[in-house]
Amino acid sequence: MANASQPGSGPGSGRRRPALTIQGPADFAAAFDVSPATVARLDAYAARLRQWQKAVNLVAVSTLDAIWQRHFADSAQLLALAPKAQSWVDLGSGAGFPGLVIAILLAQDAAATTPPADPLEDPPDRAGPRVTLIESDGRKGAFLRAVARELGVAVDILSTRIESGATQSRVAAPDVVTARALAPLDKLLTLAAPFWSPRTVGLFLKGRDAANEVEAALKAWTFQGELIPSSTEAGAHIVRVSTLKPNRKEPRS
Repeated sequence: MANASQPGSGPGSGRRRPALTIQGPADFAAAFDVSPATVARLDAYAARLRQWQKAVNLVAVSTLDAIWQRHFADSAQLLALAPKAQSWVDLGSGAGFPGLVIAILLAQDAAATTPPADPLEDPPDRAGPRVTLIESDGRKGAFLRAVARELGVAVDILSTRIESGATQSRVAAPDVVTARALAPLDKLLTLAAPFWSPRTVGLFLKGRDAANEVEAALKAWTFQGELIPSSTEAGAHIVRVSTLKPNRKEPRS
């Protein structure tokens, strides 16, 4: 059984990236080396998030004054961990973290286009990186579509359940699967497994209990794991998962 590396005990797992303090657009642009067009898109995203939050519970109200740090930078740090990935699937996207932020960063200075509301309406040979957001809450899905259309970011949005066979059949195995604040790691791997291929890597944003979650997940799954310290929150980690296989048979959801 493959064991997950603890901070300081595996290649790269102990490297401490400098903690980022992102107070607004200028800090974000400097930290992630993004274009003015990308910063403008994120600024518009923040405005829509605040607007929709009045009617739909998208994020914790306490985080609204720290959107650039708590949500945008927290999501953006994943991109450097899979810089060559061309396909991403974000599970339980909620208000778009991390998936929609990743899509915006990947778009960079691409010309604005009106993205499809459904991947079935999109040509399968669309050029460039592809990001799929899966969010079963219809109100959150509507928010994601509204923001994507306004920003001109081509992203596929499925307002269906992750566990659904119909959902799984519509999504090709990606290079990267992501999730944030969705489920404990053992349950999360059960949700992610149907989207997995030998090349797939999982990048899961986790809090201070990440090591215990990895230990619990290894009782049901075999995988190569790495705990990577978060750049945006002290004590938090990104769990990087590869070569995922059930120990005997896939655990029940």
